[in-house]
Amino acid sequence: MVDAEKLTKDTIKNGGVLALLYFDVHAKDKESVQNLGAGFIKHLLENPGVAFALGEIDEPIEGGEGENVSSSIEVKILTKDFTTLANICMENSPFTIEILRPDHIDLSLNQAHGLLSNISATTAEFKRQILMKVSSKEEIAEFQKQLHARAELGKKLLKKKEGE
Repeated sequence: MVDAEKLTKDTIKNGGVLALLYFDVHAKDKESVQNLGAGFIKHLLENPGVAFALGEIDEPIEGGEGENVSSSIEVKILTKDFTTLANICMENSPFTIEILRPDHIDLSLNQAHGLLSNISATTAEFKRQILMKVSSKEEIAEFQKQLHARAELGKKLLKKKEGE
């Protein structure tokens, strides 16, 4: 078995981040909440760039009659880098995050570009989903036209950059 503290120190020394993430989970009954929580923690652990994830599911709280059961999950997670942690946060929306180690985060320009690109792509996908659900057929057609123009512009920019 790997020594957790040695793994943590080595990972952080190489750019890793140790953090606490807090999530909420809701289901129809206590057993479902606990099963969802356990599955969710397993899902986090399977993300590329995660060295370990250890979660604790609080005792589920029952709502009133006909209401869902709720709980919170605290996950201590060690990621290989800040970008991995940011991607997990974008994908899973914790309600709060606490970085335990290191005391500061250094990002190379390449890492910053990658992180900003991921944020941009995630935001664009959310916008697309929302617009597709609330827009008229005409508005959707205009949106798709704008996306096509944006893609063409992106191709031109890439060709220009490759030609430099």
